[in-house]
Amino acid sequence: MCSGSILKKMLIFTIPLMLSSILQLLFNAADVIIVGRFAGDNSLAAVGSTSPLINLMINFFIGISTGANVVAARLYGAKRGEELNAAVHTSMLISLVSGAALTVIGFIGAKQMLIWMQTPPEVLNLAADYLRVYFFGVTAKMVYNFGSALLRAIGDTKRPLYYLMFAGAVNVVLNLIFVIVFRMDTAGVALATAVSETLSAVLVVRCLIREKGDIRLIPKMLRIDGDKLGQIMRIGLPAGIQGVIFSLSNVVIQSSVNTFGNVTVAGNSAASNIESFVYVSMNSFYQATISFVSQNFGAGKYSRINKIVLRGELCVIAVGVVMGNLAVLFGRQLLSVYSPNPEVIDAGMIRLRIISGTYALCGMMDVMVGGLRGIGRSVMPMLVSLIGACGLRLLWLATVFRIPEYHTIETVYFSYPISWLITFAVHVLCYFAAMSWIKKNFIETSEQ
Repeated sequence: MCSGSILKKMLIFTIPLMLSSILQLLFNAADVIIVGRFAGDNSLAAVGSTSPLINLMINFFIGISTGANVVAARLYGAKRGEELNAAVHTSMLISLVSGAALTVIGFIGAKQMLIWMQTPPEVLNLAADYLRVYFFGVTAKMVYNFGSALLRAIGDTKRPLYYLMFAGAVNVVLNLIFVIVFRMDTAGVALATAVSETLSAVLVVRCLIREKGDIRLIPKMLRIDGDKLGQIMRIGLPAGIQGVIFSLSNVVIQSSVNTFGNVTVAGNSAASNIESFVYVSMNSFYQATISFVSQNFGAGKYSRINKIVLRGELCVIAVGVVMGNLAVLFGRQLLSVYSPNPEVIDAGMIRLRIISGTYALCGMMDVMVGGLRGIGRSVMPMLVSLIGACGLRLLWLATVFRIPEYHTIETVYFSYPISWLITFAVHVLCYFAAMSWIKKNFIETSEQ
């Protein structure tokens, strides 16, 4: 990552990561498609309506895994092997503890949290069943995400892809068995997801145990290194808080969507699932930007940072524009995979046109955040994102959405592109300010 063609190496790094993210997303897509086809629209709405709540609970720790990725990449780039090994064992222990905590919270509080979200009564029990079973697999999800973050730090995105390909195939087979054969409805697809995520976690842990060098995981050495924990939290904690607040705003938005009835909820769920494929494809360039910037920053290759961010932006614009608009163009065909109901398809198309058609703005915003986090600035993008993306959306719902003539589902959806555009512009200003500080304190100082 620290020499040679940036674009070529970024694409080599990103494509397996993108495919891994898409496969991981297929876990949930298989859930939604199979229940929509074989269990009905209420089950489709039930599974889809849980996504914002699941993201709210796990995104904090996914943010912490970003800290693990940045710290490990920086230490790897600086060739500080002993410290890298301490970061590996600290990260994996964090994943186990966080997963166990989420399992307890998710299982106990599932139904009450869904009630707070104004989940329609006809889908409430189905959604609660899905959540309770789903959270039994959350520890495995945390282990996989932290483990793959460590592998990304050393440039390995291929093996996590292979593990997810295998686990994803198992997930689809189990979905069909549990829903069609055993008629377990939403609990069946949740169980299939939990089993497949456990399988992917076992494979990534096995990989780390068999690794050579300082990235190797030795289970008996699992312990918290205070210094490395502090470094991981300095990057990961703001990222985690940002993820939680983002998800909280999405929970509020989902609550607004829920007020339009189960058909709109089902259409929103299906469209959201389609959009997620666009999002994770763009998000792969965010992850690549973090890893590339972190390694180059650790190696003192400051002149490459602007080039990395620029190439990340160009790539994410291309992916966002092409994939986002293809999702709109083939929207009806894609939505019909989730539900044959014409009303559900019409409801889903409203969301696709507004959000998927402008999704490149979200990717542009995320890549700027990746550049800032890669150079160690995590609090700044957190604050900007909280005020810009989350604050603006909540303000929009509290003001514009309350006006009778604008009290429509379209108004709810327009809160997304407006907040992305404004937040991206502020992130650009923050990035230039941060790079100016680096130039003054690192580049000019080293030349003196």
